[in-house]
Amino acid sequence: MTKHVAVLMGGLSNERPVSLSSGAGCAEALRNAGYRVTEVDVGYDIAERLRELAPDVAFNALHGRFGEDGTIQGVLEFLRIPYTHSGVLASALAMDKHQAKIMLKAAGVPVTDHVIASRAEVGRSHVMATPYVVKPVADGSSFGIMIVKSDQSHPPQEILGEDWRGGEELMVERYIPGRELTCAVMGDVALAVTEIVTDLAFYNYEAKYSAGGSQHVIPAQISPKIYDKVQKMSLKAHAALGCRGITRTDFRFNDAAGEDGELVCLEINTQPGMTPTSLAPEQALHAGHSFEELVAWMVEDASCNR
Repeated sequence: MTKHVAVLMGGLSNERPVSLSSGAGCAEALRNAGYRVTEVDVGYDIAERLRELAPDVAFNALHGRFGEDGTIQGVLEFLRIPYTHSGVLASALAMDKHQAKIMLKAAGVPVTDHVIASRAEVGRSHVMATPYVVKPVADGSSFGIMIVKSDQSHPPQEILGEDWRGGEELMVERYIPGRELTCAVMGDVALAVTEIVTDLAFYNYEAKYSAGGSQHVIPAQISPKIYDKVQKMSLKAHAALGCRGITRTDFRFNDAAGEDGELVCLEINTQPGMTPTSLAPEQALHAGHSFEELVAWMVEDASCNR
């Protein structure tokens, strides 16, 4: 019997547009792969809608809060609907950048120094020597991320604005110069390492989701030693948080720091993008898995108790 897959998309976070794009692409690919697909724009009535649909599998194409922080995963566990990606605890840990760093550091994954402070503190004065990076503790797609350069006399005042959407608690971490590297994990296999090259200040929302916003060099042109280390650290990060399915771990590599350079893990993404410009599908294709094969694998990998 053909599996009925509910593709969960849209949602309630800042990343709704990205999720709608990811979800539409995944739904089309799943139909082409032979599944019966229903696209579900997720709102507060999601539990009721899923009870009515009674799908065999929920394909989680949500991004940001409610979609990758353990919330929708808890709903799906309660409804006993098998779902893709990571489970409740791994999703919640990965979304909370502070807690994730604690877990990653304990597992031997290199992370950068950071402090947690209120946005009032961060906006009032430097809480760390410049240069540093300010980011929301729990958000994705580079929303709210700002780089404070060495010559800036005061923090970005946008943090104190009434229209700030990055939360009341912020992470401030040491800025690592150098190259942007990323590696996806599919099950228990580390895929290729990609270097992200952009003319923008960093790999921000525009660079991630705009055509031409960034160039993806795959495989990354780095030494075999660093390439292997990125793959091993990605697998270690995936395991440390108890992740399942597909994840993607992002790194900064400063090749000017010492003999081997400095490799630092920035974060692990339990819901990596699935848009035409996304990194994980590119890496899967590099490993020989078409987009249809990738999403089909994710559906067949789906379960509860993740």
